[in-house]
Formats: sequence, C-alpha cells, structure tokens
Amino acid sequence: MKARIFSLATTAASTLVLVACAAPSGYGLASDRASAAVPEEAPINTKSTYVNLIQQMQQKGLWFASLAHIDAFEQQSGVSPETLLMRGDALRQIGQHDESATVYRKLMGTPVEAAGYRGLGLIAGARGDFLQSTQMLEQAQRRNPTDAIVLSDLAYAYMRAGRVAQARVPVMQASQLQPGLAKVQGNLALFLLVDGQRSQAEAMMDGAKMPASLREAIEREAQLVQPGHAVVADSAGVPLRLKASQWPFSN
Repeated sequence: MKARIFSLATTAASTLVLVACAAPSGYGLASDRASAAVPEEAPINTKSTYVNLIQQMQQKGLWFASLAHIDAFEQQSGVSPETLLMRGDALRQIGQHDESATVYRKLMGTPVEAAGYRGLGLIAGARGDFLQSTQMLEQAQRRNPTDAIVLSDLAYAYMRAGRVAQARVPVMQASQLQPGLAKVQGNLALFLLVDGQRSQAEAMMDGAKMPASLREAIEREAQLVQPGHAVVADSAGVPLRLKASQWPFSN
C-alpha cells in the first residue's frame, strides 16, 4: 500500500512541477492561500503528503487535475471529509454546482462542516440567491467565527443582498483578523464605498497599492449595491453572480 501511495503522490508532484510556470494567478480564494513550489527533494511517501500535493494543485487553479488525483487517492485510501471538501471545491470551481452542493452536504456533521456551509453559500450566490447565500454563510461563520475568509464572504453576500449595515461587523472583523489578504482588502474597500466613506476607501486602496484595474472593478461593483434593496439581476435580467469573473473577492 505504501508503495502505491508513493507512486500516486509522485505523479501528483510531477504534475505540479510541470505546470508551475504556467499556473494561472489572480485574486480570490486561490490567491489567499500560500502558493509554494514543490521541493525537488520532498519525501513523498505518506497519505498526508499526497493530500497536500492535491491542495497545492487547487491553490494553482488546477481543478480538473485535482479531481483526477482525488479519485486516485480515494481508490487507495478511502473517502474522508478532507477529500470530500477538496472534491466539492473543485466541482464548484469548474461550474458543476449541483454535484458540488451534493458533496458539500455530505460534510454536515463532520469536523469541516463550516467549509461545507461556506461552499453552499458560494453556490447560492453564484445562482443569484443572495438570501440563501447569507443564510449558509451565517451557518459557516457560527461554526468558525474567526475565519477571515468566511467573514469576508459573508460581508460581501450581505452587501449584494442590500444589507449593507449588516456587512460592517464581519468585514471589519475580517480586516482586523487578516488585514493583508487581497480578498479582505477588496471587500473592505467595497464596503467603505457603498457605506459612503469614499475618502477612507481611497486611502485604504492607496495603502494597499491596488492597481488601477482593480480599483475600477471595485467602483463598478459598488454601483451594483443599493442599501436596503437586494440586487438579484442586471438590466438584461441575468442573475448577478458571486464569481471571480465578475468580482474577484467572492470565490
């Protein structure tokens, strides 16, 4: 069995080394996690090491490749809450929301239940259901009240649901817990703008050295938020989604 795991993990490490230079980068969840190259001499001979390698694939945006390795790992070592979470995240990122939601629900009652609720909240937001999104993210926050990413996501969902006043506490908590995260900085700047604190927002963006393109994206997003009125569709009737392609700090 150890020899088999060694072989699978070595394959995963090879995949990471080959794509390291071409891996996509950007904002959102992937950029909030530390990205590290696989050490050339890393001892790849344990289950935990293989799980770490799959997680590194996901950090680099290799969602399809990670699914293949999750399948291989589970065939040899069985299903666990950890592999279910990685599978749910991968399925969500490639747009298979129904399948992803099914996996996230399997996390209820496990040690990573909070992550399951977060995933369900992001799926609801991607479908334009911001009421459901806030409800799921509130459940995640109750189970993991110091997670800056969950707090930032919840603040964003509140804003998109038109509940700007309720976004204040979670966005400020996130900014004090992990002030250096791009996701947290972006959602804080958005909150300050929609809350009428433009000078503070501009000072914060200046301090974070945000590029002009990102500042413009935040300005555009602020136009979609109307305090007290949930925004669920654009002028063409298309649901507004919590996706990195439209807003980089909610995925």
